Amino acid sequence: MDDYRALADALAADIAAGRLRPGDRLPPQRRFARAHRVAASTASRVYGELIRRGLAVGEVGRGTFVRTGTLRAETTLAEPASGRIDLEFNFPMLPGQAELVATSLVDLLSPATMIEGLRPTVVAGTPAARSAAATLLSRSGWQPAPESILFTGGGRQALAAVAAGLLGIGQRLAVEEFTYPVMKAVAARLGITPVPIAMDEHGLIPAALAEVHRSAPLRAVYVQPTLHNPLGITMPEARRRELAQVTGELGIPVIEDMVNGFLREDPAPLAALAPEHTVLVDSMSKRVAPGLTLGFVVTPPALSPKIAAAIRSGAWMPGSFALTATTRLIEDGMARSLGTAKQQDARLRQEIVATRLAGFDVQADPGSYHCWWRLPEHWRAETFVASAARHGIAVTPAAAFVVGSGRAPGAVRLALGSPTPKNLARALDILAEVARGTAEDLAVE
Repeated sequence: MDDYRALADALAADIAAGRLRPGDRLPPQRRFARAHRVAASTASRVYGELIRRGLAVGEVGRGTFVRTGTLRAETTLAEPASGRIDLEFNFPMLPGQAELVATSLVDLLSPATMIEGLRPTVVAGTPAARSAAATLLSRSGWQPAPESILFTGGGRQALAAVAAGLLGIGQRLAVEEFTYPVMKAVAARLGITPVPIAMDEHGLIPAALAEVHRSAPLRAVYVQPTLHNPLGITMPEARRRELAQVTGELGIPVIEDMVNGFLREDPAPLAALAPEHTVLVDSMSKRVAPGLTLGFVVTPPALSPKIAAAIRSGAWMPGSFALTATTRLIEDGMARSLGTAKQQDARLRQEIVATRLAGFDVQADPGSYHCWWRLPEHWRAETFVASAARHGIAVTPAAAFVVGSGRAPGAVRLALGSPTPKNLARALDILAEVARGTAEDLAVE
């Protein structure tokens, strides 16, 4: 039975989130069994699983302890040592995460295993990698077929490859009126024309998409239905079904960006509702670490050859070592445990936002690593960004997400994943004080 694995996953998430710290003694197995209403043999298997994953050590006569690490509790690899607080880019890394990942990958350094990580690879990866990826990407009762999965060198490469495979120079790509800046850059590099589509509180409006398509044909649509960047919107199931129906009727392929999707368990992706014309893109960068660059592309059979060819011709192939490491992290449960821990970490950071920016117009999902801040009317976004920079804080103006020549609102996006919670709270306190003042308060000589 897998009950013991679920209990081990919960303890692993507590370790990853810092609630159980290196050196902490776990309860005696009999006490743990009584507390969780399981058999003593099940408790023994739970502790054995933690030891197998390298998260705990057992000492005869003393008990079981969380494995001691070398990282200080306030250390975060994504935060520079210069004192600048980065609320511009999201690279969530948990305290002690490096050691946890190392315990999963330690045997990859053995010659027998390393040889697999040094071999050339192909866009379809390996059978083990496809099976592992299918398990990791599953959600809300949906799981992609392993044979539908292709791999790239990262999430951004996956987006570029899919766009290159589906669109040609001069063709029109529909995007939400606020969209991921990297997708704007990809479109510019490939000679594709991004076309903004109106949004409401539920995300992209399907009727608006159809109207734009009737005026001039669209070749594909790029959407972020879960934890939209930058607005934080998660498209409800009814809107997803409507979008799936409209794009199917119009014959428009959907590029579904699910890079932030691991932070929510629901709803089901568009790929589950319209599998014949939806290409789902995901990656390991935020789920595990930015240095683990591997992208996933779930493709319908009819579109797979074009996208695979684009990956090869664009030199967007996956690295063998990243593929091997990712497979290991998924198979031993570490990738999912880190994802669960980051869900809790993101909620903690949103609670900090709600407290420190109380009274301001902030839009966010309670489980997201970013938020959208509509500034007081007397502030222009660019002036606010400049003021924040003078205080050593980097934030992103709304203009970075606007498509075309539309006027950007007075808003900024705050990325919450890089600083420590302590530094995040400090930065938000400073920004709140800046927002209460005016641009005229800046000292200029």
